Amino acid sequence: MSRTHKIALRGMLIAVAFVLSWLEAQLPPLGMVPGVKLGLTNLAVLIAVYRLGAVDAMMINIVRILLVSFTFGNMFSLWYSLAGGMLSTIVMLALHRTGKFHLPVVSIAGGVVHNIGQILVAMVVLGSSGVVYYMGVLWFSGMIAGALVGLIGAGVVHRLPENDVYK
Repeated sequence: MSRTHKIALRGMLIAVAFVLSWLEAQLPPLGMVPGVKLGLTNLAVLIAVYRLGAVDAMMINIVRILLVSFTFGNMFSLWYSLAGGMLSTIVMLALHRTGKFHLPVVSIAGGVVHNIGQILVAMVVLGSSGVVYYMGVLWFSGMIAGALVGLIGAGVVHRLPENDVYK
């Protein structure tokens, strides 16, 4: 595939992630628990991890985080999103690279690690480790949401051509 096609795919994944972020912002917190989300934007990152590669996955996630934070958020949401998003992308890339884990498992790990990154930022912002008690709720929700997003992502990725088409 041409370089132009790869650029177009990157743009489409950023746009999909942006729209999914907006959609998710319209939904109430799952189970009425603050901070618990489905993580739908992770679909675009998973597709990039499995079909484009590490650099593209990181770039798509960074651009998505910046766009969403500047459009719908504030400086605090930017730091929370960067910490969670980058940490989860790094872990998903590492697990995928081993070839030992199926996409839903990679997504679950990404969901859990995303929440860890956000808790670490909360600890710094609040100057307290008191928010660690919330980790149990976030781990559980990260596993459930990660599994759901991972199953959807697996269905999408298996319908797309393999990596070498885009390189």
